[in-house]
Formats: sequence, structure tokens, C-alpha cells
Amino acid sequence: MQGSSVALAPASTPILKRRFCLILSSSSLEPADLAFSRGVSCLQTSRFGSFTPLSARISSSLKCLNQRYNNLKTRAGTASVPDSVDETPEPSAAIQTLQLGGMFGLWYLLNIYFNIFNKQVLKVFPYPTTVTAFQFGCGSVMIILMWTLNLYTRPKLTRSQFAVILPLAVADTLGNLLTNISLGTVNVSFTHTIKAMEPFFTVLFAALFLREKPTIWLVPSLVPIVGGVALASLTEASFNWTGFCSAMASNVTNQSRNVFSKKFMVRKEDSLDNINLFSAITIISFILSVPAAIFMEGAKFTPYLQSAASQDSNIRGLCVMSLLAGFCFHSYQQVSYMILQMVSPVSHSVGNSVKRVVVIVSCVIFFRTPVSPPKSYW
Repeated sequence: MQGSSVALAPASTPILKRRFCLILSSSSLEPADLAFSRGVSCLQTSRFGSFTPLSARISSSLKCLNQRYNNLKTRAGTASVPDSVDETPEPSAAIQTLQLGGMFGLWYLLNIYFNIFNKQVLKVFPYPTTVTAFQFGCGSVMIILMWTLNLYTRPKLTRSQFAVILPLAVADTLGNLLTNISLGTVNVSFTHTIKAMEPFFTVLFAALFLREKPTIWLVPSLVPIVGGVALASLTEASFNWTGFCSAMASNVTNQSRNVFSKKFMVRKEDSLDNINLFSAITIISFILSVPAAIFMEGAKFTPYLQSAASQDSNIRGLCVMSLLAGFCFHSYQQVSYMILQMVSPVSHSVGNSVKRVVVIVSCVIFFRTPVSPPKSYW
């Protein structure tokens, strides 16, 4: 019995090994695991049967494992990269509201300082055309420095863009010149009271050129503005027709500039962003205002400087005040254009009217302008 059992053992062993290979080969393992299991099973059976050499089995197993690793690595890399990697997430509505409110606050603050500095300059140096050209010159220097230092990309204007920007620059030049004429002849508070009628002209021009129909609630809201300006004009102590007409004309030019600038911003095929658009307008306005200043006030400008130098006037203080006014002038208008790109011309004009109230109160306090209580006409 022992001999027979010993004789059967070698014959039964290959059968068990082959069954082991069949069990492993029919298992539901992944391809890499299957290759590895086959390599192990064949490693066990190569001593008993006529199978493929051991080195070939090991090489095949390693190739399968390497391919499996590369597939997993590729899948992991694909899953880790989002589909919208190039898309920049837009800020939320709350962040946009805070940003817009901060820009309005900066716009108001710079405009307050500009009116204070500008009025002080015009009191000592009553040449509004030259003052306007100097302010455009300050803005042009700031723009050239911005482009030279690569703080912002300099645009390449085409002929079609220049043809559209030139009328905007003319309107901008006239608007700021007329505003300085008004500031030089009447109180700052009265000038800004007249300029509070800007929403009326904005609604008018937006309806004519942008085809934006005013709502049923918008038109009645303009009645108190027009009535308030009329009442303030009748009771203004420093009233004169030069200051009144120049301020009213600046409303027309400034609001036509805003409406057409907004129309130009909407045209995606050849539009500029707000910074480059305002920069181009400022430089062209400076080129237009210099010949006007020489022609209108050049003959009076040199004798004034000679008399001021002979009387030991504070020329240095005047220059510093003019530079500060020029800086605030360019800065507040740049912020104004940034706001204009974010909102409609009517909303911009309403914000501008609120700015007038802030400027009037600030200038009344700073210049100590006498304010009388409203009279009763009943």
C-alpha cells in the first residue's frame, strides 16, 4: 500500500497544478492581476510540465503591470484637470456691489478735492482755457508714464477708432472748458446746482441715440430736478448769465460725450476698454486745447506772470495747487469712465447728481459760502 501511494503522488501532482492554473486563469481579476497570477502559477508548474520558459513569463507580467500603471496614471491626470481651466470665475453679486460702491466713493472724494483746488487756482489765475489745457496736460503726462512703465498696454488706434474718438474728445474739451468758465465766474455751489440737470440731458440723448426709452417712473422724477435748478437760479446771489449758460452748455457736451462713449464701448468689434478710451480722449483733448489757450489767452498769459513775479506772488503755491487740481481732474474722470462701463448712462448720471450734492455741501463748508434759509412765496 505504501508503494502504490508513493507511485501515485508524482502523477497526481501535475494534474493538481494544472487545475490551479485553470482556476487562476478563470478568475475575475483585473488584467494586471491576472497577468501576475498567471506568472506565479506558471512559475509553480514550469518544473512539472512543458510550459513557456520562466523568463518570458516574468517579462510578460512586468509589461502588463507597467501598462496598467500608465493607464491609471493617465486617468488620474485627466480627472485632476477641470474642463473649464481657462475660464475665470466671475465675482459674485455682493463683491461687484461693494466694488461699485467703493468706486463711487472714490469718484466723489476726488471730485471734491478737484473743485476745491480748481476754484482756488481760478481765483488767483482767472484764465479758464489755459487752466483747462494744463489739466489735460497733467492727464497726458500720467497716461504716457503709465504706458512707458508698462503699467497698462498701449492701444493701437485704427482710423475707424480715431474717427469715432475725435468727436468725443471735442465734446470732452468743450465740456471741461465750459465748466471752468462757470467755476471762475460764480460760486462752486451754483455751478454744480446747474450741472445737477445732467440726468435730464442724459435721458434725452439716450432716447435719441441709444434708443433707450425712459420708464414711466423716470420722467416724473426729472421734474423736481428741473424745478430745483430753476428755483436756485432765481435766488442765487452770485448769479450771472455767463456762469449759468456755460454750466448749462457743459451739461449738453458732457452728457453727449458719456452717451456716445457708452455706445462706443458696446461695439465689440472695434471698441477700447475704459482706460484706453479715456486715455485717447485726454491726449486728443490736450492737443486741441493748447492752440485754443494760446489763441484766446496767450496775449494775457505772459503779462500776468510778469506782474505776479514782480509783486512777489506765491507762484510756487499756485503751481502746486494746479498740479494737485490736474491730478484730481484726471483721476476722478478716469474713475468716472470705469463706472460708466459698468452701469448705464442714466444710472451714471443719477450717481453724478448725487455727487453734486456732496460737492456742494463740501464746498459750502470749505469756502464758507453764505447760505440763506428758503424764503416763503406763499
